[in-house]
Amino acid sequence: MSPLFGRKRATPRLSVVVPVYNVEPYVAECLDSILGQDFQDFEVIVVDDGSTDGSAAVVEGYLGGGSQISMVHTDNHGLGAARNHGVGLARGELLAFVDSDDTLPPYAYALMVATLDESGSELVVGSLQQQTDGELAEPAFLRRAHRQRLLGVTLEEHPEAMRNVFAWDKVFRRSFWERAGLAFPEGVRYEDQGTIIEAYLRAEAFDVVVRPVYRWRIRSDGSSITQRRHEIADLRDRLATKQMATDVLRRLGSPRLLYYWARTGLPGDLPLYFREIPGCDDSYWQLLHTGVRDLFEGLPGIQESRLRVPQRVVGWLVTHGRRADAETLLTWVADNPGPLPLRVEGDHVVAE
Repeated sequence: MSPLFGRKRATPRLSVVVPVYNVEPYVAECLDSILGQDFQDFEVIVVDDGSTDGSAAVVEGYLGGGSQISMVHTDNHGLGAARNHGVGLARGELLAFVDSDDTLPPYAYALMVATLDESGSELVVGSLQQQTDGELAEPAFLRRAHRQRLLGVTLEEHPEAMRNVFAWDKVFRRSFWERAGLAFPEGVRYEDQGTIIEAYLRAEAFDVVVRPVYRWRIRSDGSSITQRRHEIADLRDRLATKQMATDVLRRLGSPRLLYYWARTGLPGDLPLYFREIPGCDDSYWQLLHTGVRDLFEGLPGIQESRLRVPQRVVGWLVTHGRRADAETLLTWVADNPGPLPLRVEGDHVVAE
């Protein structure tokens, strides 16, 4: 590990942790969006996680001369470890995270810091927009969670917050983060889910703002961490982090929250892996089958979730190991866009 370069002397109000790994084409735009914030009382701690491209050289161009940006170099240990390392260097009263290929709108930190100043809560969560080929769109799954501004709520009062389990569209009080013993799991992708749910559960109160405060880049070349669903390692990490989040809810949450999670957040993202079933190898199928089955053990089945009907049916087939039927349905749905044909039998709705 290298010493921290470019450290600013004055104690900032907000510390922004930015892990960097092989993002040379994107990191300048990321840092520019942070430096262009309306709120300016911050430091940026860049953790170069062993990049092998020119990412660190790009960041070095931002150092020196009283810059708000500093950088430390570490061996490559992954996103969770890099974030945790950055937290250990943070000096601000408040704490935020940004992934180095993403950006923020100029008002983001001003809005969230002002909200925390008004409420006294321990964290604030904003919505986000996905940025695809220059187009911005708020994901539909977040709209319910951010339909109204809320101050000083708990997860029992606003369980919809569990639809937003990302690290980057939030600001935390650092004293809360440390007191709660929060940290990201290391050596696994999708590491923020369990940590963010634990933050919601341990917070005495949190705030919700309606406006998107973050722009999540969906890379057109499919090279980002979250775009590798065909890889068995990615599936393994997805299942593991969903289990971590469920375990946190079993330990700290109520039956009501666990039920809500089983119907919303737990099945979320799984249809992206269902799409890989046609043509996947046996090891991928076996992991998907046993993983989904085990995730819902003792919980309402995936067929009771809020997924779309075809996704629920595929999920049920996956749970019961019916690979051929799942492939047939996925192929039919791909060839026949539109609603799934349904009929009513007694008190049940049956897919044709």
